[in-house]
Formats: sequence, structure tokens, C-alpha cells
Amino acid sequence: MVGVGELAPDFDAKISGGTRLKLSSLRGAPVVLYFYPEADTPGCTVESKGFRDFYAEFQARKVHIVGVSVDDVACQDAFALKYKLPFPLVADTSKDVATAYGVLRPSGRARRVTFLIDPAGKVVEIVDNPAAPPHVEKARQRFLS
Repeated sequence: MVGVGELAPDFDAKISGGTRLKLSSLRGAPVVLYFYPEADTPGCTVESKGFRDFYAEFQARKVHIVGVSVDDVACQDAFALKYKLPFPLVADTSKDVATAYGVLRPSGRARRVTFLIDPAGKVVEIVDNPAAPPHVEKARQRFLS
């Protein structure tokens, strides 16, 4: 798994809405990059809604929120629409992003892991917890306190 102090691996992947996102294009601002196992499942919904509920505060501090799962664009679009998620959701169908970050489980789904990335692109904190609430709380402590 990518460690604290390391440069966050760059990627260029499809996101909800069918466009693409290159992580390095967000440099110059902090990023909350959260991996979740599957769109529209209970824990992933709690986590994503948590980031949504504080999105305005993150935006005010110029912090980007990006979710990643191995679901396809159609699933990510439906998930984003259903819960009014205002941030991009990466459709990592190739599993390249989850693999690069070391969070791909043998089942083929990503583990629930959040990487808090500084404006220079370095990982400053990792939240590796199967429970959803600590991910949002740690991101809030790091970037909103």
C-alpha cells in the first residue's frame, strides 16, 4: 500500500458523467481520495453521504474530494444521482487505480481506505478502517480544523 510521505500515484481514469480525471490536475490543492468497495451499498453510502454533507466546507478550503471504486461509469452515475454526490467518482473498472494504491482485495473490490493528500501530491495521512464514519472525520480533522 502507498505510504505516508510518498507521492500519490497519478492516474487518468473515467469518472461519473463519462469524462476523465487526472489526479495530477488537482495539484496545488489538498485531495481526499477515498476508495470504497461498491457503489450504493450501506457502508459506502454512509461514507459518500458524509463527504457530501461537508462538501461545501471542503470546497471553501479548496479541498478536492474524489471517490474510487471498481464499479463502471453507469453504476457511479446512478450512485451520484441517487445521493446527489457533487464530487467525481472514479470508475476503476480496470482496477489499475486500486492496484496502484495497494487497496485491491482478492475479491476484486477495493478496501475502504482514504488517502489524504497535500497540495504537492504527497500522502499525509491514511485512514484504513472498514467502518465508514472515521474516514469523513479524519478528513475533516486534517483539512477543516
